[in-house]
Amino acid sequence: MELYNTCARLIERGKTNGMQRKLDIFFANDRLTEEEYEKLCTQLEEKLKEQGNA
Repeated sequence: MELYNTCARLIERGKTNGMQRKLDIFFANDRLTEEEYEKLCTQLEEKLKEQGNA
């Protein structure tokens, strides 16, 4: 859960560069649950749209 919270805060603060790849790696290595991964991906997608990068 700590990793999830850290990633969520980084996304909230706009630190999105390379974040999708990081999330993929964390999920592949069982550091995030499927539910956490999906929530973070959704949050990241929304933030990128907000920033105009999607």
